[in-house]
Amino acid sequence: MEIYPGVYRIQQMFVNLYLVAGPDGLLLVDTGLGGSRARILSAIQEAGKKPADLKNIVITHADGDHFGGLNELQHITQATAWAAPAEAEAIRRGASSRQLNPNGGLLRMLFRLAAPIFKSRPARIDSLLAEDQTFNVLGGLQVVATPGHTPEHTSLFSPSTGVLFAGDSIQVVDGAPQPSGAGNTWNTQKAAESFERQMALKPALILAGHGVWKA
Repeated sequence: MEIYPGVYRIQQMFVNLYLVAGPDGLLLVDTGLGGSRARILSAIQEAGKKPADLKNIVITHADGDHFGGLNELQHITQATAWAAPAEAEAIRRGASSRQLNPNGGLLRMLFRLAAPIFKSRPARIDSLLAEDQTFNVLGGLQVVATPGHTPEHTSLFSPSTGVLFAGDSIQVVDGAPQPSGAGNTWNTQKAAESFERQMALKPALILAGHGVWKA
């Protein structure tokens, strides 16, 4: 579904992926759980493009619901896969980049029980993301380091449109943006700092992994 001009929201179970059209081709933010390929290909078709038009895949962080579909997608496209260094190392192992927060309480226990759903195959990361790197979509989509949820979680922000792709660094709870919560967050202090940094950008539209917020 086109949620903003040139931006398509792909929903898979409880997670959102985003396809973005630009002059140099398509960019995909996250790949969801394993089995997401058909939904992604459908979104590419909705955008009037072909799989070969997918040029870049940016993985915000190494959780299975955000990179689980990468391996299978790489068999049918030649897109360059991007992630921050610590996240890339984990993705190449098919693992998460952090242990769950020991103070997460009941929520932490629930995530452990759900672990089989998040199990993912190792996948290739071709290039590493760097702060202030820019992709040629949405008038310039900038890489923003947003550690906390995971050690090197990454978000993407378009200053010209105010669109922020926040991954899991921002939650949308009861219609309001909040920092990543304790149950599955590597470092809550860093998560709070990353949240404040992103909100200081005054985003007009936050496209998160598990919610959408409009100013």
